[in-house]
Amino acid sequence: MMKTITSSNFNFPGQKSVYKGKVREVYNINDDLLVMIATDRLSAFDVIMPKGIPYKGQILNQIASKFMQLTEDIVPNWLVANPDPNVAVGYLCEPFKVEMVIRGYLSGHAAREYAAGKRILCGVEMPEGMKENDKFPTPIITPTTKAAVGTHDEDISKEEILAQGIVSKEDYEVLEKYTHALYQRGTEIAASRGLILVDTKYEFGKTKDGKIVLIDEIHTPDSSRYFYAEGYQERQDKNEAQKQLSKEFVRQWLISNGFQGKDGQQIPEMTDEYIETVSDRYIELYENIIGEKFEKADVSNIQERIEQNVNTFLASYKK
Repeated sequence: MMKTITSSNFNFPGQKSVYKGKVREVYNINDDLLVMIATDRLSAFDVIMPKGIPYKGQILNQIASKFMQLTEDIVPNWLVANPDPNVAVGYLCEPFKVEMVIRGYLSGHAAREYAAGKRILCGVEMPEGMKENDKFPTPIITPTTKAAVGTHDEDISKEEILAQGIVSKEDYEVLEKYTHALYQRGTEIAASRGLILVDTKYEFGKTKDGKIVLIDEIHTPDSSRYFYAEGYQERQDKNEAQKQLSKEFVRQWLISNGFQGKDGQQIPEMTDEYIETVSDRYIELYENIIGEKFEKADVSNIQERIEQNVNTFLASYKK
């Protein structure tokens, strides 16, 4: 089995604290920078799978960093540098406690809610007469609360966010504006690659000087759903499943094996052979989304490589 990184225990110069999320591990350096390490952990239904996926962290990190660069003209972001294939370094920010989910199509969670008879999702009305994977007349924003590891993100409406004071009205309007702008840019880039950006989520934070910036990941297979554009309409007309590039294929495999992250359910065993197919799908996804061949990093000693690269960067970093 190929080597993966599923956890880290670094001690960088100036390190203040470490936060371990579902997939990323974030090191606070001098209350100034965050060193974000994208591990090879796989999370589905808010549950972390027992085995890592080779190259997944590198893929997520490089896609997110590329899209940060491709959108920085319309939305400011936190990114400072990428000292390692699995690492992004950015400015320390105070994250907003909501994830901004935007949907252009009736897919995934929205489709499951729709099939259950619901026509309002996060306070937003969904039109009657739609079928799974149909395009919405205009993209809809369906926020979720930002859950702690091991707990589920919860749907929440804009009205509830404002009423509970989770985000101020002024800030929320900026988040909405940025979310629509990023999704529009992502849709255009996807179309140029023969893809459809079906839905995605964005996370935002505030820098020390109060500036709202994009943080974490953007347009990755973990945070987004993509369809192949070619044949999309024909498949819809024939009521066929869409050919997609996203983590949804893992979710569907888990569902077919009796797992949806509910209490009492056992995670099905992922064989080394299956894990290799998941890794191959992530690489395929990278090459389609980015439009370049994926260059596998040296994984003979991932921990040592990351530690050395981050230490070299921090030694040379000047504010």
